[in-house]
Amino acid sequence: MKRLLIASLCVSFMTLFSTAGFATTPEEAALIAKSAGRGSQGAQVLLAVIYEEGAAGYPKSDKLAAYWFEQAAEQGNPYAQQRLGDFYAQGKGVQRNLKVAADWREKAAKRGNVRAQSELGKMYLYGQGVERDYGKAADWLGRASAEGNSEAQYLLGKMYRNGQGVPQNRERGDDLLAKAAAQGYADAIKLLHFMENLGVETGEQLRQGAPHLQKLAQDGDVEAQYQLAIRYETGAYGVIKDEQKALYWFNKAAGNGHVMAMKSMAQIYEKGLLGVKPDPKLVLYWNERAKRAAANR
Repeated sequence: MKRLLIASLCVSFMTLFSTAGFATTPEEAALIAKSAGRGSQGAQVLLAVIYEEGAAGYPKSDKLAAYWFEQAAEQGNPYAQQRLGDFYAQGKGVQRNLKVAADWREKAAKRGNVRAQSELGKMYLYGQGVERDYGKAADWLGRASAEGNSEAQYLLGKMYRNGQGVPQNRERGDDLLAKAAAQGYADAIKLLHFMENLGVETGEQLRQGAPHLQKLAQDGDVEAQYQLAIRYETGAYGVIKDEQKALYWFNKAAGNGHVMAMKSMAQIYEKGLLGVKPDPKLVLYWNERAKRAAANR
């Protein structure tokens, strides 16, 4: 009976890793702990999550979470390998070590873990914990992208547009960016929107575009305000990056009803970007305004 309960818990929980929170009773947790101690990799993963969240009366302990993820990872559990890679990348419960993080992510990636494939691709793209290799970055991001990972689609889309590690193919790049944007990946939405609005301009016009945008924005053109905000945020097309000016123009465009600017403001306050402090109330405010504005289009 106990074995059936453990098996049931493992199966049901493995389908809920992407959801927030893990609720279980102290009695169930005790059974999980016993099974983990006997070598069940599924129970080891469950116990790691219990310690990570401090659930079922167990103390919150990143160190013990890392320990139990490692026990399961050593047995070849791809989810545990991926999580252990994240722990080493973050220095969570273990000493930060990007090389070890890459090793665990590669093990998980080879077993088909999509998040590990995406994260490993990023490591090769930026040369973090591994030697920079655009070819390997494109390979791993391509695998994750094919499985629908929006961040991988966004990064691979940029690589295709720039011919970075892959033959330059702007149509393919735009298609990947569109797929990422369709899933709500904020960076892809901003970049795609930016390109769509500037796509009809020539290279010469782009080089001369900033003063023109500045005047339009100052005259109240809401699209120009949003485009100017993105340029100040990213330093695109020769504009010097300036977080305060970016925030000013995002706020201006959002206040004037620009939906993407509203979504940008929500993201800014969610992640504490452009020098602001995270503010859940403002995140909710701007998200709600964006929804209403989009619905009234």
